Amino acid sequence: MTKKIAARFALVALAASLGACSSLTERLDRIGRAPDLTPIANPTTAAGYTPVSLPMPNDPQGRAAGASSASLWQTGSRAFFKDNRAARVGDILTVAIDIDEQASLSNETKRKRAATEGMGLNGLLGLEGAAGQFLPEGYNPSAAVDVDSDTATNGTGSVDRSEAVKLTIAAVVTQVLPNGNLVIQGSQEVRVNYEVRELLIAGIVRPSDISAANTIKHTQIAEARISYGGRGQITDVQQPRYGQQLLDVILPF
Repeated sequence: MTKKIAARFALVALAASLGACSSLTERLDRIGRAPDLTPIANPTTAAGYTPVSLPMPNDPQGRAAGASSASLWQTGSRAFFKDNRAARVGDILTVAIDIDEQASLSNETKRKRAATEGMGLNGLLGLEGAAGQFLPEGYNPSAAVDVDSDTATNGTGSVDRSEAVKLTIAAVVTQVLPNGNLVIQGSQEVRVNYEVRELLIAGIVRPSDISAANTIKHTQIAEARISYGGRGQITDVQQPRYGQQLLDVILPF
């Protein structure tokens, strides 16, 4: 009987481990390195995407009626002779990152359930007593099944977060989309002694959002991917050892 219980317990544990196999593999792959940022993808290919339809002007280019094609003034230019804003692949613009966010969340969940079930075998074609030959000693047909369960769950969670990052980085235009928007990407590394600080940024910007000083705010970048971290001796000390991270992933309790 003990062996059967142990076998059933092993089957249940195996089923639970198979259900979490993908999660374990993902966490094992992250041991020793920071989580990857989500790559920039075409949002129209995402599940559940619905196109947006809004009223648009008759002239999609926004040019004034009757404008001369031979005009010396360049559409969208901030200067009469030349527009120094980034507009082509290889151009450089400055991104100002100023993140000052705070969030405070608190959740509490309580659940309790009690159930009692009882069933007797008072009559079964006159064979109710014969069942005692196959069941343990002390079998009582009037109390063949008696189940009692009591479940209680109490969960509490809270989040108190405060972030402040103020940096400036230069980015390069890597692609010009068909609608004129610019894809930018930039990186910056600063090494102090044995610690390297890395700043990465990528996203999509509108040329009209770029200021006359050729700068843009991080809040004006669509699909923004911003990463600020580092590597070196200090970062290594702050990370748990590989063995501890491995045990945190494998141990189910």
